[in-house]
Amino acid sequence: MSALLLDTGPVVASLDRSDPHHEWVMQRFSAIQGRVITTGAVITEAAFFLQDVRDGTPNLIALVEALRLEIWDCFGIEALRSAERLMARYGDAPMDFANATLVLAAEHYAIGNIATLDQRGFRTFRYGRNNRFRLLLQGDTT
Repeated sequence: MSALLLDTGPVVASLDRSDPHHEWVMQRFSAIQGRVITTGAVITEAAFFLQDVRDGTPNLIALVEALRLEIWDCFGIEALRSAERLMARYGDAPMDFANATLVLAAEHYAIGNIATLDQRGFRTFRYGRNNRFRLLLQGDTT
């Protein structure tokens, strides 16, 4: 696999042993190889969810280093406007800001592979010209 996007859910689940998805994610996380990309919004969201987890922030930083995680800057005005439009478009899904930035990153990098726990959202969201995401943790191959 050449590249994949990383969502907040697997990051938090991998670092928080009390998360109900911890073991499931850890079994699948070892298969992550190659280029891993996320967004600043995902890192911000993960840091928030890990703030009460012992060593949450240092472990988040260590994970970023271990995966050599590329963090796409999603805070420029054009990205913010595009994220706003996506969140309005997918308001029924619903789509939060971090998810919107991952859709934008998918378009930017032309990557549809994603590690996420948000099946409902990422089976609904599209990037580019109506491209579907491949949910890697769930075993999607097409």
